[in-house]
Amino acid sequence: MPFEISLILWLLILLIPLTAQINVKLTFSKYKKVMSKSGLTADKAAKQILDGAGLGLVKVKQIGGKLTDRYEPDNDTIKLSDSVYGDPSVASIGVAAHECGHAIQYAENYAPIIVRSKLVPVTSFCSKSWYYVVLVGAMMSRYQVGTHIMTVGVLLFTVLVLFQMATLPVEIDASKRALKVIESRGILDDEELRAAKKVLTAAALTYVASLLSGILQLIRLILMSQNRRRR
Repeated sequence: MPFEISLILWLLILLIPLTAQINVKLTFSKYKKVMSKSGLTADKAAKQILDGAGLGLVKVKQIGGKLTDRYEPDNDTIKLSDSVYGDPSVASIGVAAHECGHAIQYAENYAPIIVRSKLVPVTSFCSKSWYYVVLVGAMMSRYQVGTHIMTVGVLLFTVLVLFQMATLPVEIDASKRALKVIESRGILDDEELRAAKKVLTAAALTYVASLLSGILQLIRLILMSQNRRRR
């Protein structure tokens, strides 16, 4: 593979997700300064949404960090980061509502999130092993077995890309559910809802960026593998 192509791919692989991360942080910071007119905090908004969805048993807890928010289906808990929990901003309410969207997905047995959860153990193994398998394959490329090992590494990384593909619609659906519930329960007015949508859109773009970066990395690995075969 020509050096120029390899360099361009590397730069895109690094810059696409980095740009998306910077964008979501800037968007979150911007709308974190916009307080909801109701004065409702993110954790209380989450409880309202959950109660309205018949999920009153789902717990809402505070955890450390910034934008480390998540829903844990194993213990039916929504964990909101320090920057979100107890905060009455439009941005924080949007983030909390998004995590409620995931809880609702599990409650309704939303097929894509069930499939994604089943893939987690396999994806975890692939994530930890693909690089080392590719590295060993590259080191042994002068032998036929090296080519086979590298192919295995490419297949392991392909699983990661497929997982990212499965993740994207799940995240987009969770945001749609969040905005729908926020609007139906009157948690935010129209102007605030538009702001929350911008925050959730920026967050969704990080998953798009990860997928694009993963696809580019996969292309790079395939080109590397083909280049080794020609030697």
